[in-house]
Parts: sequence; C-alpha cells; structure tokens
Amino acid sequence: MNLLQAYAQAAGPQAVEQLRQLAAHLRGAKVVHVNSTRVGGGVAEILTKLVPLMQELGIDVSWEVIDGEGEFFDCTKAMHNALQGNRTPISERLLRAYEETNARNAEALAPALRDADFVFIHDPQPAPLLGLFPDHPGQWIWRCHIDASRPYRPVWRYLLPHVTPYHASIFSLAAFAQELPHRQYLIPPSIDPLGDKNRDLSAEQVRAVTDEHGIDPERPLIVQISRFDRFKDPLGVIEAYRLVKRFIPSVQLVLAGGGAADDPEGELVLQEVQEAAAGDPDVHVLLLPPDADLAINALQRAADIVVQKSLREGFGLTVTEGLWKGRPVIGGRVGGIRLQVIDHHTGFLVSTPEGAALRIRHLLSQPEKAAAMGATARAFVRDNFLITRHLREYLTLMVSLRSGQRDRIELDRVG
Repeated sequence: MNLLQAYAQAAGPQAVEQLRQLAAHLRGAKVVHVNSTRVGGGVAEILTKLVPLMQELGIDVSWEVIDGEGEFFDCTKAMHNALQGNRTPISERLLRAYEETNARNAEALAPALRDADFVFIHDPQPAPLLGLFPDHPGQWIWRCHIDASRPYRPVWRYLLPHVTPYHASIFSLAAFAQELPHRQYLIPPSIDPLGDKNRDLSAEQVRAVTDEHGIDPERPLIVQISRFDRFKDPLGVIEAYRLVKRFIPSVQLVLAGGGAADDPEGELVLQEVQEAAAGDPDVHVLLLPPDADLAINALQRAADIVVQKSLREGFGLTVTEGLWKGRPVIGGRVGGIRLQVIDHHTGFLVSTPEGAALRIRHLLSQPEKAAAMGATARAFVRDNFLITRHLREYLTLMVSLRSGQRDRIELDRVG
C-alpha cells in the first residue's frame, strides 16, 4: 500500500482523488519550503508529513532549513513574542545578526530558491530571504503560523518591509491576518492520523508508557503536552491542578514536552516548572526527546482530560491531537484553540486557572458526558483538521496563484 492509499483509508477516497486532480495542474512545478528547524515545534512536524505527501503526488518539492546561532534565535524568539503581543523591544545588535544570518543563508540556499516556482517561507525567521533574490521567477508565499492579531507595533513595522513584497501570505485564522498588499489565504494547520503521534495504540502500549513514568492508570489523569514556553502557561496549569486536588485528591498531572532548536527560553521555563512542581509526586514533569511521538500519543490516550491552557496560541496542534484521541480538551480562550474547542461540545474554553479547575472537576465528576464530548471531538477533527485537508488547501493556493485572475478553475482536466 502506498502513502496515498493509506490516507484514503483514513480520510476517504474522495479526499485523495481531490489531491490528485489538483496536483495534475502543478506538474513540472518546483516547490521549496523554508523554516528554521527540522525538529521541534508544529511547523517542523507539519512539514515532516506534508513534504512526502507532495512528493507522492509527483510534485518536485524540497524542504530547506536556515542555519543560525545564538543571537539569531534570541532575535527571532523576541520577534515571535512581539508578534503575539508582548512588548519586546529588539536591539540593533540582534537585528543585525538576524539580517546577516539571512544573508549568509541566502548564499547557501541559492541553488534551491533561485529557480523555484513556489517558495513557502515559514514565520519570521527566514522572512528577509525574498529581498535577497530580486530576480526570482517564482511565486513566494509567507506562511505566518503565529497569532499576529495584536503585534507589538515597532517589531511589526520592522518586519513589514520584509513581508510586504511576497505574492501571498497565509494565516491560520482571519483574526490573525494583518493588512498586506497581496493575496491572503486562511489555512489552519493539521495532524497526521497515520503518524506515531496519532495512530491507534493498544492498551498494552499505553500502559507501558504510564508504567515507565510512574503514572497510576487507575487514578484520574490530566495531561498537557507542549513546549516549555510561558505562552503555554504551564505554571497556570499547575495552579489549576492544585485547585482540583482540594476536591479530588487522587488526581494526577502530566506536563510533558520537548525543546526546539529555535527556542532559547525553553530551558529556563522548564526549570521554573520543575521548581513549581517540586515535592508533589503526582505532578510529572517530563522532558521528552524529539522522537517521543509514541510516548506523547500514549500519554494523551491515558488522559481523562487533555489541557492546553495557552495565553497566546497560533493554532495549537496538541489540541487537535487530544481531540483526535477522543478526549475533551480544556483550552485557553485564545488563538486557534477557539477554532477547535467548541465550548460545551468538544471541550471547554477558559481564561483563568480557576476556570480550568472548575471545568476539570465538572468532567471528572461526569465521565459519561466526558466520553460523549470526546466522541464529538474526534469526529470534528476527522472532518476539519487532517493533513489531507491541509495539503488540498496548499495545492489550491498554488493552482490559484498560477492561474492568475481566472474566476474558475476546472479540476477534472489539466490546462
């Protein structure tokens, strides 16, 4: 069974046939994706699955990663925080490192980018690359995975000359988009139902992971999977857990995640979380390696409730993953979480640790309601957030850009 046949079983044959029809209009096109890390974070995770699927459809696609050092990632992390609304001034020294790093990478990436038909530049890290290829023949698209709805204006003004010249931009939600003088597309992220992080697991596989980490499968379990990032509010999750524990003493909490090469703050946040959890044997703080997809899958399946109490969130793939496991998700009332957690149907939206605690207690005390909500959650993901839908929209975007101003595109024939 090839890759597309496997996805036809998960998403339906019609979904795969649509991909084939769209890809037929892109024969001979050279496509390049560029981001800042091959491992860690939602962008790398999506590209790991999206690129092979595009290749399976016969598209000439490659994935390039820009190389940077400490000051570059200090700068881009500050940009990330600033786009999400933090007042984060960036020094001239760091901005110079940012520009110099992109210039150096432009030389290394020139063979891949110079003659590409479509270039997808992911997030602020490689945004200046377009300006370093003034004679490019292709269509360049800036893909912003960040909630940029209320950016810190000085940083957005700095980035604006870099992203304005793009032929198109992509945001995850309409609320995230900024006014730009080119086409804008709304494409939410997705999960891979066949990957180790989301495929079905046996009860024995789940039990092996909980045993390894000292988690009691007979007691209620709350799980949050995310990078150790202040915007994910792990300290707020611990606070909510402690409020729940006053009423349900048997409850356990898992805070698990890994690092990302482009996130220099992760180690400091992890230390803060470990200090906050110290002395409580029912709080399990797990730093997982990059290849821990099966462990993440098992932890989400072992959970009674999945939490993602973010303060800012571009989309939140861990929410999608939890919903796909048939678990109700309690999520922060922010960003892309609002697109996935349909309040009272697939989970609950909250704004405070107290609110999260109240909803956790409610679900733990009503397991039948939690199970029904979980079934609704899985069906919602199947209809809206699998990678086949994501790829269909990327292909549609490219066909749209290639077709120019045509009002109608026929997919049953090429040309």
